[in-house]
Amino acid sequence: MFTGIVEERGTIASCRESGDGFELAVSCSTVLQGTALGDSIAVNGVCLTVTSMSSTQFTAGLAPETRSRTNLADLSIGNPVNLERSVTPSTRMGGHFVQGHVDTTGSIVEFRPDQDALWVSIRVPAPLMRYIVSKGYITLDGTSLTVVDVGEDWFNVTLVAYTQQHIIMPGKSVGDSVNVEVDVLGKYVENLLKRESANHSTLSLDVLKENGYA
Repeated sequence: MFTGIVEERGTIASCRESGDGFELAVSCSTVLQGTALGDSIAVNGVCLTVTSMSSTQFTAGLAPETRSRTNLADLSIGNPVNLERSVTPSTRMGGHFVQGHVDTTGSIVEFRPDQDALWVSIRVPAPLMRYIVSKGYITLDGTSLTVVDVGEDWFNVTLVAYTQQHIIMPGKSVGDSVNVEVDVLGKYVENLLKRESANHSTLSLDVLKENGYA
């Protein structure tokens, strides 16, 4: 579990095939503090397990599912990435509950300066928009942000000056991909409502059968 508050920007040191899998190495400093093998670090919002580490970098494996669902497979040596260690009982919850389980990749459709703030518009698959609401939470490349406006297949957020200086988003270009994780609360509510609806439908059918109407 994470908060979506980026702790530092790391740099991709290597990205290569390893046996039958794929391995990513990230140069960094802050997130190595207190980290041990097997711990979780979010890289651009993707929860990865530390498999080896030194004083200057850590390595993690990428499963095929991770490579197909996120933008990590597109990274090259030297690319910057957002990093965050998993939360502890004493961690401040400065953002929101982030799982590190990316739902999809979106694409940047617009950057719009607004004094010292920066508006960013993101396009995502339309079916995902049922989980994205104005003033709700969204995680973009591991950064916890507040949704402002929503459309049929897009939404936007605004980045204050401080946030711009500490995440990778402002360094991207229109058309670039971003990892998107919606607030999991919406998924749980939807699932509960579906189950409740199914239970009521079954009950109603049973009652009709008992009374000879079905």
